[in-house]
Amino acid sequence: MARTETLDVGVIVERRKLDHPWQEWSWRPVAVVPGAPPVDGWKKTVSGDGWTQFHAATVTVDLHPAETEGYVVALQADPPRLWVVLRADENGGDFPYKVHMVTMSAYRAQDYMDSAEEIVEAVPMPAPMIAWVEAFVAEHFVAEPFRKRRRDEVKVEELKFGKEPIFQSGSRVAREDGDG
Repeated sequence: MARTETLDVGVIVERRKLDHPWQEWSWRPVAVVPGAPPVDGWKKTVSGDGWTQFHAATVTVDLHPAETEGYVVALQADPPRLWVVLRADENGGDFPYKVHMVTMSAYRAQDYMDSAEEIVEAVPMPAPMIAWVEAFVAEHFVAEPFRKRRRDEVKVEELKFGKEPIFQSGSRVAREDGDG
C-alpha cells in the first residue's frame, strides 16, 4: 500500500489587461490539466481580446495520508477545487511569476493565503482528479471524534496581563513597609 500518490498536472495561467494606473496586467491561475506533458517555459495556449492563457508549468501534485482532512474540505466545495500558488519570479524572466505548487488541501492553501506574498487561486478540480482524490480519501481518511476540552484550572482574576490583582497589591505594599 503506497503511503503517498503523485500526479503531474499542467497549470494554465491567464494574463488579463487592466485599466489601472499602476498595474498593466492581472495574472491568475485558471485551470489545471491532469497528465500534461512537461514544458520548457511558458507556452501560449489561447488568447482573446485583452487576455491570453499560458501553459505556465507542469508540476507534481502529492497526496499524503496526513492531509486527508484538507482534501475532504476541497471535495465538499461546489464545485470541488484545488489551489495553485504563484510566486514572484526573482530571476527577472519574461513572466513575473512562476508556479510554486499545486495543492489539493484546503488547509495547506490557507497557509499560503495567510502569507499574502503569493498569488493563491482556487480552480475547479477536473473530473479525473476528483475520482483520484476520492479514492485516496476513502483509503486513508480517519475521522477524528470530537473531544471537548476541559478548561484549565487557572483563576483568571489572579493572572490578568501578567500582573497581580489590585486587591492583593495593596496588601503586599503594606507588608513591605512593615505596616501589615
